[in-house]
Amino acid sequence: MITRDTPFSAEDDGYHQPTDNPLDLETNWWAFNVAERRIGGWLHAAYYPNRATVTWRVFVWDDKGADPSRLAYYKKVEDAPMPADPDLRNIAFPQGGYQLKMLTPLMDYHVTYQDAERHFGIEFEHRSVHPPHRFTPGEAPCLTNPHIDQLGRMTGILTLHGERIAIDCFSVRDRTWGPREGAHAASQKPEYVRGETSVLHRGGPRWREIERERGRGRIQYIFGHTDASTGFLSFVRPQDGDAKGWSPLNMGWLLKDGSFTRLDKTKSAMRNYRNKDTGWSEHMEVVLVDESGRSMEAEGFAVSHMCEHGSGANALFRWEYDGKVGWGEDQDGWRVPHFSRLVQALRASK
Repeated sequence: MITRDTPFSAEDDGYHQPTDNPLDLETNWWAFNVAERRIGGWLHAAYYPNRATVTWRVFVWDDKGADPSRLAYYKKVEDAPMPADPDLRNIAFPQGGYQLKMLTPLMDYHVTYQDAERHFGIEFEHRSVHPPHRFTPGEAPCLTNPHIDQLGRMTGILTLHGERIAIDCFSVRDRTWGPREGAHAASQKPEYVRGETSVLHRGGPRWREIERERGRGRIQYIFGHTDASTGFLSFVRPQDGDAKGWSPLNMGWLLKDGSFTRLDKTKSAMRNYRNKDTGWSEHMEVVLVDESGRSMEAEGFAVSHMCEHGSGANALFRWEYDGKVGWGEDQDGWRVPHFSRLVQALRASK
């Protein structure tokens, strides 16, 4: 039986044997930043083994534009045919995708991508500062899907509009595999199946009530790190939040004095403040308490956004905690109709 303490193995660097579920999906994701330029970046590949296709995307954002047409760089290739028996430990994704090579099992990796036509490129090494963490099976949002989150130091070069920009940051990679999308992604809560809206705790601003609606596919993921000794990472559960705007953190870690410990989800929470015009996250307060009783308070401010799907945004965040400054992200996932209602409530004059 797999528990939260079951270690990953070197085989988990490669692709896994799929089931016969057509929704099987295996991903890898890399996030980096250049804080002084307000630049954030992603490389992501989603492999559908039973379709033998992969959808990959590479994007870089800054404070000059948030939607794909205005980003510093954006490219997405959907459903590219994947060669037979791909090896994720040493792969070049088809149709010009990025290249990934494992250097040390479960720990160190080399990533590179080039788009000569647009004078763009990324090359970095991710050197992990800890073994990969497994989240608790059966808990949202991972449920039955194995999931890796791993902090590392990323060093390399970003070439943007022909300019070479140094990458040197502490950021996160992740991996997940198993059935996704379709029925797996739909809430099974009775009120959702009936088409009803449920809020656990009524009260507070109307937009916060909308944010707390259950069964709407909401997911929020926050992290920030200064170095290999200080930072945090967690998934947020606005659906379980209170009327004062505090949302519990249900999975993740506190990194303090160089020691990683799982969060106590009964004592850790986040309160978000949104821009009234865009609806995007602008300012956060985070209270973190780990299972050993250690604590940290963090305050974060968004410095740039990337809105890929017309609703919530990925934001580069500047964090302050324990007398230090750290950098990371807020990933604020919404379905468009739900997000539209939130924005209208934020903009309401009465």
